[in-house]
Amino acid sequence: MAGGSEPRDYAKGVMITFLGVLVISPDTLLLRLIEGDTWMLLFWRGALSGIAIMVWFVVVNGTKARRMIADTGWGGAMIGAVFSLGSICFVYSATHTLVANTLFITSTSPVFAALIAWLVLGERVGLRTWVTILVTLTGIGVIAAGSFGADSKGGLDGDLAALGAALALAVTFSIARARRGVSMVPAMALAAFLTAAVAAVLSGSLAVPQSSVIWVALLGLGVVPLGVALLATGPRYIPAADVSLILLLEAVFGPVLVWLVLGELPGAATWIGGAIVLGALAISNMVALRARRRNARA
Repeated sequence: MAGGSEPRDYAKGVMITFLGVLVISPDTLLLRLIEGDTWMLLFWRGALSGIAIMVWFVVVNGTKARRMIADTGWGGAMIGAVFSLGSICFVYSATHTLVANTLFITSTSPVFAALIAWLVLGERVGLRTWVTILVTLTGIGVIAAGSFGADSKGGLDGDLAALGAALALAVTFSIARARRGVSMVPAMALAAFLTAAVAAVLSGSLAVPQSSVIWVALLGLGVVPLGVALLATGPRYIPAADVSLILLLEAVFGPVLVWLVLGELPGAATWIGGAIVLGALAISNMVALRARRRNARA
């Protein structure tokens, strides 16, 4: 079966990836629950998650950790810088537009990754991918159009930040693919620390309101590092198309959680645009997965 030599491995990969989505889905809700400015949020989210990721990495790899960190090289440095920028864009978006807008738009990162692979790596892009790109860009346009006007529930600046986050994720995936023989977990910790450093410079105050301490700790020490670790492990057992399909669930779970807790209900443009984006990505991934399995049986 595709994605693993044994059905048991495939089931393990699906379970790990699904659990990762469940863990990471409250991210945007917690960002909304924490009181304070965006830079304070970014500092503690970055600092705590960076520490948690590095502690986990050292504990798991022991004496090999130092060498593995050095092996990341230029690729790790680039991922650290790009993913840090993406994190800033993501948090800004989640606090300046509808959460549904943020998650629907950032879910298009695989599309931009395909474009980067075509432009930079010279990889062939088939008709299915081009159609997916055009349809998802149409969906993004519909979502953004709903953020215009005084009565809009969203924010165009937040939508553009989500697009920046999607592009940053795409670049991160492309670099990681080019250096796929090297663990880039240390690069994710570097990105977190870089984000915290930038936020420390730009934040007026890093003090966390007492009412938000528990949310900050849960976000930085639990949701972000554990979710990232699980989602980075899943692809070891199942194909990228399977991972992409499961990751689409975050764009469903996240807005539902925010709606249940905070009562934030997206407008018609967000639902229509989101349906276009998620539908196009889901169909494209299912077609790719079916083709891969058919070729594997041949």
